[in-house]
Amino acid sequence: MIENLPKPSPDMREYESELSAILSSSRSARENYEKYRHSERVADIKYEPIKMDFENVSRCNFRCSKCQISGWKGQKRAADMAFHDFKEVIDSQHGLVEIKLQGMGEPVLGGKIFFRMIEYARRKHIWVRTTTNASILHKHENFRKLIDADPNEVQISIDGTSKETFERIRAGSNFELVTQNCKLINGYCNSLGLLKTRMWVCLQRENFSEFLDFVKLADELGFHRLSFALNLHGWGQMEYFNKNKALSVDEELSFDLAMEAIRLGRKFGIDVSFWNNVSKYDSKKRETICPWPFERAYISSDMRIVPCCMIANPDILDFGDARDFLERWHSREYVEFRMAHLEGAVPDACRGCYVDTEREE
Repeated sequence: MIENLPKPSPDMREYESELSAILSSSRSARENYEKYRHSERVADIKYEPIKMDFENVSRCNFRCSKCQISGWKGQKRAADMAFHDFKEVIDSQHGLVEIKLQGMGEPVLGGKIFFRMIEYARRKHIWVRTTTNASILHKHENFRKLIDADPNEVQISIDGTSKETFERIRAGSNFELVTQNCKLINGYCNSLGLLKTRMWVCLQRENFSEFLDFVKLADELGFHRLSFALNLHGWGQMEYFNKNKALSVDEELSFDLAMEAIRLGRKFGIDVSFWNNVSKYDSKKRETICPWPFERAYISSDMRIVPCCMIANPDILDFGDARDFLERWHSREYVEFRMAHLEGAVPDACRGCYVDTEREE
């Protein structure tokens, strides 16, 4: 069913414009991108990644039970990323055309350094996406500072349309404050004629009954884009895989109900789309295996290299110090990791994202 529904997409005119600006201004970026574009998926690749995720902070002020942060002492795994480390990796990766600036933590907790990171990447025409729980956008006018830093897309997580549901799923939150902050940032974007935000819903058993109400709430809060993530993943850990699998409702969402949300969205002028977090890759063909090992990496706040945002924890899988990223990207460990995907021997930490691998306790 998901294959027949619209998927989240950036503003492609903006994306293509930024990509063109990078490739026309940097010969090394252009050559790297061409190598990537014309290369087959092989274990020992000859280009640098074109995308990268940066976890500026690994701490959060919420305690969502579905998230691995809830199991970390003080909702924090490691120290925040320093700006000079972020800059060093950005400057050394000539092939980067896109980054996500957020990992496990709430990025706005990074304050001035977070906004400075966005600004630095954007000056290089790198397409920047981030995600926030919107809990502190009102403080120090963070909503203005975030938009003024010029990210290309800001995803805001809203997992309930009622106070009861929202605060049960997102423990430690305040529904009224978050929704008011959404109105603040969307109002500011509208005053500038900018389309920056996207309401992002992790659809799950606890909020499934509110499915159509999310479209109405998106309209009330001033969003023009709404995306539903249809299931939850396990961060490469059996504990969370089994717990979150029980919360997933992807098989319960009918095509007709999804289309009803799309039609309702059109009524309000909201683009409604759907994303499948797991069960989207297939190890039987090279064309359908996970693309992360071949084009992207995740840098944790303490500068460790993790293969993807679905694991997002170097304690689970760690490819080494990001300060030596290029050496690690072409290391024997990374080559063997790619080979495992190519040969269908999907690593245990990755099996939750494949349709043809079963995980059992």
